[in-house]
Amino acid sequence: MEPNFQDAEYLLTDKISYRFNNPQRGDVIVFKAPPDFSDEFIKRIIALPGEKITLKNGFVYINGNRLEEDYLPSETHTNPSSFLTEGKTVQVPENSYLVFGDNRDHSYDSRSFGPINFDKITGKAWVIYWPPTKAGKINPPVYR
Repeated sequence: MEPNFQDAEYLLTDKISYRFNNPQRGDVIVFKAPPDFSDEFIKRIIALPGEKITLKNGFVYINGNRLEEDYLPSETHTNPSSFLTEGKTVQVPENSYLVFGDNRDHSYDSRSFGPINFDKITGKAWVIYWPPTKAGKINPPVYR
C-alpha cells in the first residue's frame, strides 16, 4: 500500500464499525483474499455496490466521472488487468466492492480478481501503532 503505508508498519483493524455502517469509498480495508480466501490483504475501496467503473488512459472513472485520488503521487497511472480491461465499464454487484492497492504498479487487486463480497471484509484499517513515529488514526480521503 505504499506510498501511504509502509512495510513493517503495524495496524489495528476496526472489526465493529461495518456492523452498523457501510464501507465507503476511500476506506482502507482488510479482507480475505481470493482465490482461496486464506490470506488477508489490505487495499483501498475504490468503487461501491451498483457503481459503474471504467479504466481509461491510466485514470479511474466512477459513473463517468474521473476519480480524483489526491492520496497518490500525481504521476500514478492505474493500468488495467484481466478483470478490469482498458475502456470496459463494469458494474459493481450488490453487496460487493472494488478495491485497489495504492502501489498501483505492484498491486494484485480487483483489477485482476474482481469484486470483494462484503462477507469477506475483516475490518477497516483504523490506527497505525508501530513505529511510534508514525502512530495515529487512519483518516479516509475526501473526494471532490
